[in-house]
Amino acid sequence: MPTPIEIPIVLQTPFDRLRHAFAEHGGLTYGERSRYLSALQDAIRDRQDDIVAAIDADFGCRSKYETLLGELMLVVNSIKTTRKRMKGWMKPRRRHISWLFMPAHNRVHYQPLGVVGIIAPWNYPFLLAVEPLVGAISAGNRVLIKPSEFTPKTSEVLVDLLGAVFPADVVAVVTGDAAIGAAFSSLPFDHLLFTGSTQVGRRVMRAAAENLTPVTLELGGKSPTLFHDSYPIEKGCEAFLGGKLFNSGQTCIAPDYLLVPKGKERAYADAITAVASKRYPRILDNPDYTSIVNERHRRRLQGYLKEAKELGATAMVINPANETFDDDSIKMPLTLLLDVTDEMTVMQDEIFGPILPIVGYETLEAALQFINDRPRPLALYYFDNDSSRVRRVLERTVSGGVCINSTIMHVAQDDLPFGGVGASGLGAYHGREGFETFSHAKGVFFQSRLNASALLNPPYTSSLDTILNVTIGKLKK
Repeated sequence: MPTPIEIPIVLQTPFDRLRHAFAEHGGLTYGERSRYLSALQDAIRDRQDDIVAAIDADFGCRSKYETLLGELMLVVNSIKTTRKRMKGWMKPRRRHISWLFMPAHNRVHYQPLGVVGIIAPWNYPFLLAVEPLVGAISAGNRVLIKPSEFTPKTSEVLVDLLGAVFPADVVAVVTGDAAIGAAFSSLPFDHLLFTGSTQVGRRVMRAAAENLTPVTLELGGKSPTLFHDSYPIEKGCEAFLGGKLFNSGQTCIAPDYLLVPKGKERAYADAITAVASKRYPRILDNPDYTSIVNERHRRRLQGYLKEAKELGATAMVINPANETFDDDSIKMPLTLLLDVTDEMTVMQDEIFGPILPIVGYETLEAALQFINDRPRPLALYYFDNDSSRVRRVLERTVSGGVCINSTIMHVAQDDLPFGGVGASGLGAYHGREGFETFSHAKGVFFQSRLNASALLNPPYTSSLDTILNVTIGKLKK
């Protein structure tokens, strides 16, 4: 038996308050859900400058527009979609009933689970705390949030903003280090959503299992981008690069490596260099180019590059202004890696930064085999205008989500589920799927006043034989 984790009072007190409130008052009404979400939308609009400044301070340099596009816009759109459709989601849904039980009827009722826990990561510290909150509130739950300790300024804004919108017995935010995070996942939540690495996700799931707490794990992995030989190289690289360099690659669905027709690796590298140089003519003092979040992750990325070059990879650093980067620079230029092999860590671990291995393939079948030989990714990107080949790729691969002729845009679609599969995650949220994830779908059978249920009770008669003969088949005597 694992040693129980002692829960500090900074966690136990808000959790008990939320649990007590749910026990006393139940789930939030439709009016409460709508009112809180409306107030949250207004608060985000009013505090957008504070949010942008906090994330910028946590990163050292976070592009203002990447925060506005990649965090605030997505959350606000999610709130708008949820408020518009939530009433319909909440309605009981009619289900089929066999003739045998008519005139009774079946319904699925969606019920709040209770207290939901959310553990948010550092790479999108506002979005990945508030987006699941929207889903949990839409389902009528009370929520406890643990932001990342790596983004303390953003955590301060979250505490202040959410504290002004929600009563303490509806939503609470707790801050702290990794020890607080470990204790957090040991609380007996009614549902726990974690966004982060696969390694930590395993620990969260083990801790939650002690309480039989259901979990949604939003992890990551090595999301491939596959180019068919028929797709124009320049056009493809224009569409691809935005997803790779958004947030300097510190995105769970960022394209991790590139699969291109063998012999054309250098052509793709040159096209990417041209696009990147045009979009980012300088890097160090460019406010549109986001820095690596902290020294630990800079050292990790530098280690990938050092090892890859030592093992024979060819590195192409895209640095159009010929700026000087050293180990202490908070920004890293995009580095393309050719001649990579599976023994390199950069081809084993999720990169989560501005490094791009380019791998050649002989045939489309070989490329699909390359993808399928590895853990299932959170996203897959395929560039091709042939519908039959697109269908083949969709059928032959398993990934959390897919973009065709684009990258990362699926995360911005409010009516698509978002989640991983296998090593890249468990469960999904966003839109209706978020509502359902944080709800209990309770099956309810309504018996009519006039019914034939007495025929199913002893003493059994020939009438029951007739029913069984019709439903099962001729009974053996």
